[in-house]
Amino acid sequence: MTETPNNDAANDDGPIRDTLFEAPPEAEQERMVEAILFASAEPVTVADLNARMPHGADGAAAVQALRRRYEGRGVNVVRIGDAWAIRTAPDLGFLMQKETVETRKLSRAAIETLAIIAYHQPVTRAEIEEIRGVSVSRGTVDQLLELEWIRFGRRKMTPGRPVTFVVTEQFLDHFGLEATRDLPGLKELRAAGLLDNRPPPGTAPETEEGADDDSQSDMFRPPLDPEVEDESGPEDGA
Repeated sequence: MTETPNNDAANDDGPIRDTLFEAPPEAEQERMVEAILFASAEPVTVADLNARMPHGADGAAAVQALRRRYEGRGVNVVRIGDAWAIRTAPDLGFLMQKETVETRKLSRAAIETLAIIAYHQPVTRAEIEEIRGVSVSRGTVDQLLELEWIRFGRRKMTPGRPVTFVVTEQFLDHFGLEATRDLPGLKELRAAGLLDNRPPPGTAPETEEGADDDSQSDMFRPPLDPEVEDESGPEDGA
């Protein structure tokens, strides 16, 4: 006599196997992402979210859904480079002014160097000096490295293989930028009074009438023909 398979038993086994790695509900995934971002002192990448969440969870979809849910709230879910974080809504930043005290001020040289790196990255020390018209001291670079606003980039395929500098995610986070493409342009800088007719340090003053601020605004113009970079990482030292 031929035995018929026990379909009930097979059906019982099926759902159990299917639910072993069943992803949490979407609302629960959002709660997980919310908890991770809230507790993290640094922006969190999608890869890190997926590593912390249960098998089958979709960190990318959850963080996008959470971002939409936080729109118009006092805090927002914002993208910083390739990572995500919870930050105060930009229009409410004035409420936090008394909570933050800047104990260090950047020198003019450091500000100019940082601006050149942000707008021209990846850029070498020699290129920074060419744009500024004066040499860049090791102390200026060290200060920006210590603040973690810049880091060493790839070496350029030029004689001597000079190391380059690029801005970091900490720089983007501090200035409320998603990426360097969000940096203000020349018109915005002029409107804010951040560009004037004074020549940069180390250059002769303009004597002709109607002189403009082209020399100064060179800091904020990206290179027209960036050189090809090496894929290998930088060696120690600048």
